[in-house]
Amino acid sequence: MPSRPASLIAALALLPTLASCDSEPAAPPPLTDAALAAVSDDAGAPTRRLARELDDLFARDGLGETRAVVVMHGGVVVAERYAPGYDADTRFVSWSMAKTVTAVMIGMLVADGRLHLDESPPVPRWQRPGDPRGEITLRQLLQMRSGLDHTEAGDPPYESSEVRMLFMDGRNDMADWAEAQPLEAEPGAQFEYSSNTTVILADIAARVLTDSEDPDIRRRAVDDYLESRLFTPLAMNSMVPEYDASGTLIGGSLIHGTARDWARFGEFLRNKGSYRGSQLIPRRWIEFMTTPSPRSPHYGGQTWLNRPTGEREHPLFPDRVPQTAFAAIGHMGQYIVVSPEQKLTVVRLGHSDAPQRTAMLQEVADIFELYPSR
Repeated sequence: MPSRPASLIAALALLPTLASCDSEPAAPPPLTDAALAAVSDDAGAPTRRLARELDDLFARDGLGETRAVVVMHGGVVVAERYAPGYDADTRFVSWSMAKTVTAVMIGMLVADGRLHLDESPPVPRWQRPGDPRGEITLRQLLQMRSGLDHTEAGDPPYESSEVRMLFMDGRNDMADWAEAQPLEAEPGAQFEYSSNTTVILADIAARVLTDSEDPDIRRRAVDDYLESRLFTPLAMNSMVPEYDASGTLIGGSLIHGTARDWARFGEFLRNKGSYRGSQLIPRRWIEFMTTPSPRSPHYGGQTWLNRPTGEREHPLFPDRVPQTAFAAIGHMGQYIVVSPEQKLTVVRLGHSDAPQRTAMLQEVADIFELYPSR
């Protein structure tokens, strides 16, 4: 009998390997006791599936480093997990999640009658006769459409307005530097995301709360207001805001707090400013913060919205989660995502670059898809 050609023998030898390519992907590793312990028995979603989704956020490649996740459903913490080196007492930096806190502070001052949405705010240099910046309203600042020449991301980075304000020539008096920039567009005409704008809002709050220019007095006035009106009523006892040398809250990027306290803040927003029966801020203000601005369907008042934009890239996931969801989002992957329809708040804190954040967000969306909408 003639021998088989070597090529045929080699092909037959490859058959098991080729067959395995068509088989189902390898099963994920078993859930550890620690992964299961991170989820409560009454989570409002299948316990093991929720534990698996959290495990993926911490363990999957390509997502960056997840340091903390807290899931609240119906006002109760139903899942909580931390990476090694972090725990429930760790204060995490907000980065731009602070913008949403600043917006709440401004809303409280509006409710107090000390500021008005559609008036020019108390920025002295803008009130000089003939200065076109006097046309900028508080509403336009909150909706990131002031028209000021603020470039959030520059190339090279050190030429961006954000970097110059935070770390270079503007760092000692950030609000003064941001307020000094000229207009590049008519106020209200275009959306431009800007950390400089939120520092201006923080300066406005300080000016309303005290007439003093003394940095310590300015710092104490804002600190006391946030503590008495927001942090203490919400039992957000870990919160530590940062201020620049002039006593202005760095309200666009630097407030520190535990993951649970960030989740409490998300729940406060989900309940439209109510906490345990007390209305800390008018419901209509939270509705304003979560309503699209005239110049951006996915941004409200210092808050990101899960509304479609028609663009390929989106900071959230309108194709997978109810479009009434909204978020406070910070640099390198800090998220408080709130879905009122699902009675759900999810906090993810960590360190992910831009490509990693895209993949990581889909893992966060997996958590939301475990919960029904009303």
